[in-house]
Amino acid sequence: MADAGFDMEACLAGLRRQDERAATDFVRELYPLVLKLVRSHLPRRSSEEDLCQVVFIKILSNIGQYSGKVPIEHWVSRITINTCLNALKAESVRPELRWSDLSVEQAALLEAIASNPDEPDPSGGAASRDMVETLLAALNPQDRLLITMLHLEGYSMDDIRQATGWNIATIKVRAFRARQKLKRIFQELNSQGKL
Repeated sequence: MADAGFDMEACLAGLRRQDERAATDFVRELYPLVLKLVRSHLPRRSSEEDLCQVVFIKILSNIGQYSGKVPIEHWVSRITINTCLNALKAESVRPELRWSDLSVEQAALLEAIASNPDEPDPSGGAASRDMVETLLAALNPQDRLLITMLHLEGYSMDDIRQATGWNIATIKVRAFRARQKLKRIFQELNSQGKL
């Protein structure tokens, strides 16, 4: 991730000396990574810019804890994901989703899927994305993160293990249970709409 001409070791040494220039360079270098992760796991009511700032405050205030045993990008990713998880927890999303919670477009998309599951409507891309986000919001933050990383972003099990600190068995079990919950929520919405 780091630019070939960028000296991360010198930058980290400057950060430990509380050099403002090093902090500016560090943020500029790792901002794209943090922004990508925040956008992937952004809580509904949070501003991505605010969450990025919180992440960098945590990173810069705890830079002394970075041991150098893993690449800095991994350490930054883990802090970013944990910050997003904490924001999702704080958001206290309702655990259930009702038909009335859906927008008109989402309800129409759900009706179209239920009535003709073999032929998706190509014009429903934005509504489909909204529907997926709505269904994911019904999951707890850890399950939402896992399903997003595994199925929407294509992370491998090992990548998820490194980013979250969970073991592979936990990841597999959580993913299975989260998929079952999504299926149950979808079926409940389908039955509420009397499709």
